[in-house]
This record gives sequence, C-alpha cells and structure tokens, in this order.
Amino acid sequence: MQVKGQSSGVDRMDVNQAKQEHLLALKVMRLTKPTLFTNMPVTCEDRDLPGDSFLRLMKDDPSTVKGAETLILGEMLTLPQNFGNIFLGETFSSYISVHNDSSQVVKDILVKADLQTSSQRLNLSASNSAVSELKPECCIDDVIHHEVKEIGTHILVCAVSYTTQTGEKLYFRKFFKFQVLKPLDVKTKFYNAESDLSSVTDEVFLEAQIQNITTSPMFMEKVSLEPSMMYNVTELNSVASGDESESTFGKMSYLQPLDTRQYLYCLKPKPEFAEKAGVIKGVTVIGKLDIVWKTNLGERGRLQTSQLQRMAPGYGDVRLSLEFIPDTVNLEEPFDITCKITNCSERTMDLVLEMCNTRSVHWCGVSGRQLGKLSPSASLSIPLKLLSSVQGLQSISGLRLTDTFLKRTYEYDDIAQVCVVCPYTSPES
Repeated sequence: MQVKGQSSGVDRMDVNQAKQEHLLALKVMRLTKPTLFTNMPVTCEDRDLPGDSFLRLMKDDPSTVKGAETLILGEMLTLPQNFGNIFLGETFSSYISVHNDSSQVVKDILVKADLQTSSQRLNLSASNSAVSELKPECCIDDVIHHEVKEIGTHILVCAVSYTTQTGEKLYFRKFFKFQVLKPLDVKTKFYNAESDLSSVTDEVFLEAQIQNITTSPMFMEKVSLEPSMMYNVTELNSVASGDESESTFGKMSYLQPLDTRQYLYCLKPKPEFAEKAGVIKGVTVIGKLDIVWKTNLGERGRLQTSQLQRMAPGYGDVRLSLEFIPDTVNLEEPFDITCKITNCSERTMDLVLEMCNTRSVHWCGVSGRQLGKLSPSASLSIPLKLLSSVQGLQSISGLRLTDTFLKRTYEYDDIAQVCVVCPYTSPES
C-alpha cells in the first residue's frame, strides 16, 4: 500500500501573470512507503527511585511492541515527513491534484507533467487530452510513475492551462527539484585463465564487488551476469549440498549499509568460438551485471551495468597450453603430458621443438625435431615424456619453439606444476 508523502514546490509564473489570482490550485505529493515508528525507551533499575514507573508507561504506549517494550522499533507505521531520498534504479511515483478553488466552472483544463534531467525531458502525463470542464470544489487527479535511470538533479515540471468563463486563457507552472543518489558501488576484476585441462577453451573469471552505500539494509534479490554472445556463464556463488545448492551468503541475503559482498562468475567461450583462437583473443566485451534489490517495506530497485570490458589476453604469435598432465608422479619415473600448440598469428609457421633440461626436470625424447607447417588459427597436439629427480612441487620448464621462417624463438617456462613423491617412502616415516 502506498501513502502520500509531502513535497514543496515553488511557483514560477510569467511576469504578466504574476499578479493574476488563479482559479485552480495545484498540489503535488510524492508517493512512498511508510516507515516503522521509532521511539527511545527510558529504563532504570528496580531499586532506583522511579521503580517500575517507566516500564508501566512503555507498556501503556500503543506504539511499542507488546512483550518487547524496550525495542526501539515499534509496531506502528508513520507517514513520511519529507521528500526522502531517491536512488538510481528505483521507481519515482507522484500524486498530482488540480482543485477548483473558485465558485465558477473552469473549462479546457490541461495538466502536463514533465521530468527534466541533465540529458533529456520526459513526458510523464497519463493523458495529453484536456478536460472539458471542472466544477467548483472538484478536482482532477493523476498518478505518475518513472523508473529513475540517471544520477543527479531532476526537476518535475507541472504545468496547468485552462479557460475561464469569460474566455480568458490562463497558465501557470510549478517546479519540484530533487536529487537522485547512487545506491550501490560496483567494482569488477577480471582473471584470464591461460588454459583449461578439461577442454580446449579459455576461461575468464569475473569478480564483482558490490557495496551498499545507502543508509538502510538491502535484500539482494538477484545478482546475475548476462554474458555476451560469445560466452556461456556459470555462477560460483553457491555450494552443492546433496541434491540442492545453498547460497554462500546464507538463506537471507541482506546487505547492511557500507557492507561489501563479492560475487564470482566463470565464463567459457561457446563451442563455435572455442577453436578460433584469434577470435577469442580479441574479445574484450564480457557481458553486463543485472542487480535487483528490495529495501524497507519491499521497495524494489534494479540496476544494470554497461558492457563490462576486460584486457584481451596476450598470447603472442604462438600459444602453448596443456591438455593433459597428472597431478602426482613418482620420483625418477617417466610420466606423460600432452601439449597443444596454436598459431595465433596471421601467417603460416614452420616450427621446431627443443627441450631443455632443468635442475629437477628432465625431458625424455629427441630435442630439435621438426613439427612441420602450422597454418593460422590451426592447432597441434604433441605428447611428451619427462621425469623428475627431485621430490616436492616441481615446475615444468624448458620448452622452446623456433619459427624457421622468421628465425624467431618462443620460450615457455613455468608451464605447469606437478607433485613428485617417492613411492618407497611410507607416510608414517
């Protein structure tokens, strides 16, 4: 249920009508929700002089909660005493009433309501047709609604034109100025995943930090990411519990004033774009966030960010990724990995693979072998074998690719890490 909140306006009439006494009166009131009544309870010890007088007075107060009289919030609703705050994404509602204060019939009454922002002027009137006549002590009522989409100063311009019984045409306006504030502070971070061992696609992780910068708590109804046409998105804000998933923020998703919450999303290229390394490399548009919240007594607000941009991953001319690698291997025992080489340039390459041993990792096989020609956007999978002579978490390094056409060498170190264990050592020892 909506109730009327008061608002003041300033008359601005033309000079030639400044001394004209108008027959009609214009009243504009903002429609907003009521608030819970608040009081300041006064208590004392039983052994103090007032005894239980304060408690009995609070019990007799109709605004207090029975059985919990010392609570600040009561169980009664109060009407707004001022215009209040309006936040971006909320719906601005206003009640407009034109009353005939005179003793004569007024004709051809036209009421127009416009909202002036820093960039545009919007017509909010439900009807642009004139009312043929308005009898004394009668009124014309209208309710306007507008979803606020801009921050800054807004001016509601209400204009009334009419004709008197003598045929004189009169006109006056009222201006109502209010500020639209920012409810949320949204910050985003992107993390480019170099490779995905379960597939051949690139992953992009988006971390969205949302802070409530209003003075009241918010119920976060929905925070979702609408991806661009090249990506599919997976939300990482819930934990699987049996057959159901539970939100990481709990059942009641409230965001207190000045609190910040982090949301995480994973984006993967669609199958038709996954194999096109050059296309994915140049994609910077990821998608946009859609945020829906509720405040106080269920007032709904919604914000949608502009298209989020990320820095395109720099793969260079040749990209090397891993399709397969074991998590744990035995000390001094050969193990297999599978590398994938993709030509990200716009020219054909003739590649030679060289393998350089490190202190802990040794390659098994022939170094300097020819891989042949690789056309633009084409890929090549190469199985390799190596072993480690040192226990612990070891880094795989030492791969070199040389393009014989341009005599250019590409070095790949710290490609991945593998845990090396000794199979002859028992866990107890």
